[in-house]
This record gives sequence, structure tokens and C-alpha cells, in this order.
Amino acid sequence: MKHTMRAITAAIAAITLLAGASACGSGSQSSNHASSKNDVINVVAVSNQWGALAKDLGGDHVNVTTILNNTSTDAHDYEPTTNDIVKIENAQIAIVNGAGYDEWAVKAAKNCKGDVINAAEEGGKKTGDNPHVWFSAQVRQKTADALTAEYEKLDPANKADFEKLHEDWQNEENELTLAVAEVAKDDHNNTYAAVESVGDYLAEQMGLTDKTPQGYKQAAANESEPTASDLNEFETMLKNGDVDMLITNSQEPSAMSDRLIAAADSGNVPVVDLTEQMPSQYKNMETWLKDVVKQMQQAQSGK
Repeated sequence: MKHTMRAITAAIAAITLLAGASACGSGSQSSNHASSKNDVINVVAVSNQWGALAKDLGGDHVNVTTILNNTSTDAHDYEPTTNDIVKIENAQIAIVNGAGYDEWAVKAAKNCKGDVINAAEEGGKKTGDNPHVWFSAQVRQKTADALTAEYEKLDPANKADFEKLHEDWQNEENELTLAVAEVAKDDHNNTYAAVESVGDYLAEQMGLTDKTPQGYKQAAANESEPTASDLNEFETMLKNGDVDMLITNSQEPSAMSDRLIAAADSGNVPVVDLTEQMPSQYKNMETWLKDVVKQMQQAQSGK
């Protein structure tokens, strides 16, 4: 079903891109630059975690619009509106996630003269890799560096401000890195299993060992149904308490994930529920991810 929905989405997006391309290309190249110290840079981010980063690094010098903000939306199957595509085409800077997560947005960004930052590509990830790249420290760092470079190029009059904002962001990112390193240092062969790959980058950085059954993991990566034996192996592991935590993704609810959560509860395995979009109570990615690290650390100690 997910593959069918993506095919429909891609077809809709392709038709809309053809309709909007002329509007995007009608402006002059100079319109992409802030013309004075009072101008702001128009940034459009596909998801709110990247939008929050763009705002942190741009401050009052940028106007940031995000398209995916709701943690109850299944972002993988999101169907863009015409307005979504127009926003990306008209942006001075468009931030897409890449790695197959938002192909419709990547296609839309090709039809605009604005600058495009593909977060996955900045961090060396490609389609076929785990697309939840905002959980990767390397991808966050490379994307932040690329954003600051774009801001300074488009608005050189405010270069000093952008450098200070980057320094402030870097300090928060360093605090997050230290929090992750503390967990990794104290690790004593702690393990996890995951309903899907949303938290894998972060778990790896925390020194956790992935015990998700290989057959199930491969099926999840291919967005296909696991075999009955793969699912039974996973449930048995959880019921026996043979793993320290189960990581879930509430943005992709299913009867299968409910079964695995029930099995984890039966085996007294702590469940850590993650989302893809940043929940609204957090001011930026670093605050959110510090809280996620704390939840995972508590799950380890509580097993």
C-alpha cells in the first residue's frame, strides 16, 4: 500500500511541477539575495526539525516556513499540495531531507533558482540509507554548516550575526554530543530493538547494540510485511525480555506495532516512543534530542 501511495504522490507532484516551473523561473537571479541589511531571507523547510535549525542559524534575518509540522502525520506517505510545491519553488533557500524521505520535495526544488540544501547529501547519505537523518550528528553538523554558508552568501552584510548564531547553535550541539557520549561511556552491552529505523542513528551513537531480528529488520527497511516467523521471533524475544528497550515510531501506527508493544509490555521491556517531526513543545532540535537521549537512558536503567 505504501508503494502505491508513493507512486500516486509522485505522479501528482510531477504534474504540479510542470505547471509551476515557469512561475519559479520568471524572477531574476539577483532576487535570491537580500538587498539590504533590513531584508530577510525566505527559507522553506520540508520538515519542522530542519525548519527549527534554519531559524536557530538565521535568527531575525530569516523567515522560515515549514511544511511538515504535525507529529500525527505519516511523513513517508505525505501527499503535497500545489501550495506546498509553490512554496519550495519560490524559496530563496529550500531545505529538503533527501535519502528517499521526501522525493516530491527534492523534485520540486529542482525547478527553482533558489539555493537547495539536501540534508542527507550534506551528511554523505543517499537514497537507500536510513532516511531519518536528523538523528545523525554528522548530518546535523554538515547541514548547519551549509546553511550558515548560504546565509552569508545571500546576506553578507550580516555575516557577523550569522557566525555568532552558528556559534550559539554549536554550543548546544556540543552539549547534546556530550550527553550522548556519557551514555556511550556507561554502556554495558545495552541493547535495543526497533519497530522501524527511526532512532537507529542515535542508538548507534549511544553505543547500543541492535537486536532487531534480521528478517523483520530487512522487511521494515523495504517497507514490506515481515513473514509470520520473523514477527513471531520478534514477539518471542520481547516477551522473554531479551532486549533492554523497544523503540517505536508513533507517526507510523499499525496493528503490527501494537502487537510488538504488547509483547514488550508482557516481557517488561521499556518502550521508547519517538516521532519524526519535532513535537511542538520543543524550541529546537537539540532540546528535543537531549530529551530523547534522556528517555533512552532511563529505559536502559529501568530494565
